[in-house]
Parts: sequence; structure tokens; C-alpha cells
Amino acid sequence: MEDQEEPVPPQAIVPAPVTVTPGGDGYALSRHTTIQVDPGATAVGRYLATLLRPATGLPLPVHIAADHEARPDQGISLRLAASPGLGREGYELAVTGTGVTIQAEHPAGLFYGVQTLRQLLPPAVESRAPRPGPWPVPAVRITDRPRFAYRGAMLDVARHFFPVHVVRRFIDQLAYYKLNHLHLHLTDDQGWRLEIEDWPDLTRISGRTAVGGDPGGAYSQEAYAAIVAYARERHITVVPEIDMPGHTNAALVAYRALAPDRVAPEPYTGMKVGFSSLVIDRELTYAFVAGVLREVAALTPGPYLHIGGDEAFATPPDDYARFLRRVQPMVAALGKTVMGWQEIATVPYAGDRVVQYWRPEPPGPYLRRAVAQGARVVLSPANRSYLDMVYGPGTAYQGTPLGLDWAGPVEVRDAYHWDPGSYLEGVPEESVLGVEAPLWSETVSTPEHLDYLIFPRLPAIAEVGWSRSRDWAGFRRRLAAHAPRWRAAGIVFHPSPQIPW
Repeated sequence: MEDQEEPVPPQAIVPAPVTVTPGGDGYALSRHTTIQVDPGATAVGRYLATLLRPATGLPLPVHIAADHEARPDQGISLRLAASPGLGREGYELAVTGTGVTIQAEHPAGLFYGVQTLRQLLPPAVESRAPRPGPWPVPAVRITDRPRFAYRGAMLDVARHFFPVHVVRRFIDQLAYYKLNHLHLHLTDDQGWRLEIEDWPDLTRISGRTAVGGDPGGAYSQEAYAAIVAYARERHITVVPEIDMPGHTNAALVAYRALAPDRVAPEPYTGMKVGFSSLVIDRELTYAFVAGVLREVAALTPGPYLHIGGDEAFATPPDDYARFLRRVQPMVAALGKTVMGWQEIATVPYAGDRVVQYWRPEPPGPYLRRAVAQGARVVLSPANRSYLDMVYGPGTAYQGTPLGLDWAGPVEVRDAYHWDPGSYLEGVPEESVLGVEAPLWSETVSTPEHLDYLIFPRLPAIAEVGWSRSRDWAGFRRRLAAHAPRWRAAGIVFHPSPQIPW
């Protein structure tokens, strides 16, 4: 295969930084290594120590340094200081013979610098069990910042439910590749996954089902708040989605008065879409929506509420428009920004909103009109970024078929080889908020299934969102160097033939 014989650089960093300058003597972690942090960087320093201690067995004490204190000659230093041109998430990293220094204007930048430091260490550092070492870090100077503000992934917990510990693991995988948004698809025809105190039957009844008759599950408000807090500690914003007016069979099962004919449908465990709808001309519907959004907004500190809006085939177009004209201002009244799948752009809206493009075919003029009105776009083209698409014919993990194919196979090169800034005609780069990689769960029910569909495509999408300058040949080699890291972390991955493993 092309480029297969070229050496992997010691700085096999994904996503690719803005500048990487190697040279000089490197540094090695030892029992004398300390982590010295500025007062505002304590959480990042403790996070770094927690990451490194299991594999290295080193004490790695965290010391808070006052401004007047001298830095140690040996160790890791996390500094909060002005870094012109790098913004909130940018950082500078320098490795010399005496230590490692990461500098940023904001803790988020330090956090991303820490992810780069992890990738400079040997792969065994990702093990949760002690390894013998040594723990060298190659000498390098790095300057880095992201291209797009929104870099995310979506986890569908409605078709199959994933408990809190699995979601946390997913969050850690996003953080490793500098993604900063977690979109949780919380409701659909097959199940309702978040407790709503004013509408308790949503989870009491409709939390019990999933695709294929699996038992389902739901998050209490306390469990959801724990997910949000865990993500926030890793500088990841949770984007909750309550899909409507379609994809609502689970809500209708729980509350039949929301159904157009006031008859509760049967619980649904299949995979078909587009057959359900909330009743549009009943005030109870809007009381329901307002109550649900109010509770979700109170639990979610991030700026976005995702209202779905896709595949509402059972809702006549006039009713769909009427529904959105009522619901979008509700989101704004809660101090949140409306977010929805690209279909919401068919309905004009004067307020701030984010439209998520997903269909593989070019959008109609409605999306350009929405952008002209000020809408921003998150790009999730299914034939580039959908992590639930098959890699190719016969995609399977241990004999279990995984993934769908309606958008065609999505191999690593497909996920990598596109430019969000010029992808859609009439959507200039300044209107592109960022990118997101959705993982729908119709065929996915275990952490191993998640891993297999995520890796190695998620790092490709991460680089699309972070790095302005990209190179497929170089990316292939850098990505191949991550396989030992995934193995050390217990991650199952697809051995794509496109990558020189």
C-alpha cells in the first residue's frame, strides 16, 4: 500500500497541531517528576495525574504555584498566561531535557495540551494497570488551536440504552481527540431515556423498551446531571435532544392524549422511521413540550437544546411549520439556542439557531435561506461522518453484523477526505459552526460494538474539525501509531485496510 514503508514520526499526534518543531533532548517521567500548576489550573493538573499514575506507578504530586514561586527544574508545568492568537482552546507545549511546559489562556487549552502530552508518551501509558516503563517524551515545540468551535459526536441512547459508565467511557474517548460536544439523542420511537418529573410515565412506561425487544433503561435526573458534570470536567458540552414532532411513539405510548386519535400506540421495538407524530392542534402538546424543555434546560448548562425535527413524515407540512413556530421561541425563552436537524430550516425563524445538516444529498434552497437569515450550520453528512454506517460489505464484530448501509459504506478515508468550510454550496465557512459524528444505535448494544464503529473513524472526524492543514498520507501513518494505544486502553477497533497497521 502507498506510504506503508515510510516511518511513523515520534510525534504521531491526532488531530494534527498547527505547528510541530522537533529537536533537542527529550524528557522522561520519573519518581522525581512533579506537576506544577497555576492556581486556575488545579483541576487540569489533577486530571493529568489521575491519567498517568495507573500505568506509570509514579506519585506525580500536584503542586499549586504562586506567581512569585520559581518553577522546578524537573517536571510538568501547566501555566495560564496570555497566548496571542490561540484563543480559548489553543495551547503551546514545549518538551526539553528538564521537563514539559504547557501554556494556555484558559483551562480548556491546557486540557487539550494534556491530550497531546498523552500522545507523546509511550502507548502503554493508556493502560489502567502498572507497566514497567520507561516513560520518555520526545523533545518538541507545539503551537496549536482548533479550526472550528463545535467539534462533536452524537450517541443515540434511545434505540439502545447505554448506562452511565458507558457514556462516561464515550466522553473520555471524545476528550482524547479534542472533541468538545456530546450530543445525546435521548428520545425516539423505541424509548424515552430521561426522567421528566412532571411527566413521570415517559420513563416509567417508555423507558422499558429498545430495538429488538431489549430491556431499555432510563437516566434519573441525578444520573443525567452526573453525565453533564463528568463531561464538563473534560471541557465537553452536552447537547440534549428531545426529538419531535416525529420520532415520538414512545411519548405517545406513555401519554395517549398526545396522539392525534387519543389512542396509545403499541410499544415499538423495530427500526422503521417516520410513522409517528405528536398531535399539532391540541394545547396539551405545547404544555407537554414546554414542560419537558424546561426541565431539560434546567439540567443542562450548555447553550443548546436540540429539538430534532427530522423525518416527520406523519406530520403534514403545514402542521410541521405550525409546530416549529410555536416551539422554537420556547427554547429561546429558556435562554437556549435552538438546534435541530436540517429539516427545521424549511420553516423561517428570526432567532438564533443551529441547523444540523445530515442528508448525503445536497440540501434544497431552504438551507441557504436559513443561513442568509443568520443560522449557523453543524455538518454531519451521513456519507462522511455517520459512525453507524458500515465500513464495507460484511462489517461485523465477532460475527455480529454492525452498522447500516443506507448512506453507503463509510471507510476512514471517506470520514477524513472532505472540507467543512467548502462542503455545501451557499454555506460559507463563517456560517459553519463545526462538525459532528453521529452514532445511531439500531444495531449497537454493547461497548465493544461502540468501539468497533468509532475507531478508527472518530479520530478522522476529529482532525477534520480541529486541523486546518490536513494530509491523508501523513494521517494514515499517524493513525496507525494509535493502534497500540487503543489496545493498551482495551479498545476494540476495525482494522481498516486503508491504514498501514
